[in-house]
Amino acid sequence: MKLKISAGAERDIADGCDLYNEIDPSLAMYFNDSISADIDSLILYAGVHAKVDGWHYTFATRFPFVIWYGVMGDLIIVYAVLDGRRDPGHNERALRNRRREVD
Repeated sequence: MKLKISAGAERDIADGCDLYNEIDPSLAMYFNDSISADIDSLILYAGVHAKVDGWHYTFATRFPFVIWYGVMGDLIIVYAVLDGRRDPGHNERALRNRRREVD
């Protein structure tokens, strides 16, 4: 399988790095490495996670983030990496915006 990270998901990861960088730069690096490993694991486990509105989601292993992705044939597309602590309305709006980017 091939893996693609959307521009929106890249922005989400950068925002998460910025958030943790304010606490400790090494924590930001750990966040980036951890999220990258979680995304890479989709090559093995894509499609087994729960689905909402046609998108699969899985929880990041070490941080309170949710990875939203889709599977199209042999392509996995990560659409969003959202902070699970945020107001659910914020994350729903972010996902609606991502859907518009994709459609």
